[in-house]
Amino acid sequence: MSATDTTLKQRHRAMWASGDYPTIAHIVAPVSEHLVRACGVREGQRVLDVAAGTGSSAIPAAKTGAQVIASDLTPEFFDVGRAAAAEAGAELEWMQADAEALPFDATSFDVVLSAIGAMFAPHHDAVARELLRVTKPGGTIAMANWTPEGVIGQTFKLLGQYAPPPPPGAQPPPLWGSEDHVRELLGDGCSELRLERHTLDVTAFPTPRDAVGTFREKYGPTIAILNHIGDDADRLAEFDRRYLELAERTNLAGEGEPARYEYEYLLVVGTRA
Repeated sequence: MSATDTTLKQRHRAMWASGDYPTIAHIVAPVSEHLVRACGVREGQRVLDVAAGTGSSAIPAAKTGAQVIASDLTPEFFDVGRAAAAEAGAELEWMQADAEALPFDATSFDVVLSAIGAMFAPHHDAVARELLRVTKPGGTIAMANWTPEGVIGQTFKLLGQYAPPPPPGAQPPPLWGSEDHVRELLGDGCSELRLERHTLDVTAFPTPRDAVGTFREKYGPTIAILNHIGDDADRLAEFDRRYLELAERTNLAGEGEPARYEYEYLLVVGTRA
């Protein structure tokens, strides 16, 4: 790995470790649970969760009796994950790993999955190659990824306008929520590829302003944007105004009701050729 790549990985790890990611992971946990069900994970299978975070997918997968490894670039998440696994009565292994260079032998796993995780690695081709490489022929590759058109996809489009230039070859995370992009990345390596759009109903925030506040204070990518803006008061005010406008525009609740959002995601389930 080049010095540039090493620095990029360190920055990504620090970004995700900032804030309070477990709070965000709890909000979107139903997506992870849906992914595990869609994979049909069962007892005795060898399962790898890529970019596992605090284990929102790995823990329910382990509860089926599967042999699960939860891997992530950011091991700062693992203590929270281990506590959650112990509370759930689930046994699994935790391992630091880069989604673009997984430290596992080829054809090692029956199921390789990633819920709102591997999509954030910057080099999509490398991630796709690794997901395919470590999955057994006939095994399952599955992902859940925010779509470009959904609320989170729109949010990342906004964030990108205030972020520093991406590194060479990096692609926007929500591209993984585009059917054409997924087919291009995984289609040749899969004998079957099922792509379905779903929505997560989110009612965790009393108001749109609370939604913005939560992501502003607890979500690593937003914190990184705020750090990049720094002391530029005018740009910060503009960012906050546009972020709140987006949160208000996408709020589906009626007047006087708690905020309600539908976060659209693409469910990907493939059979390794």
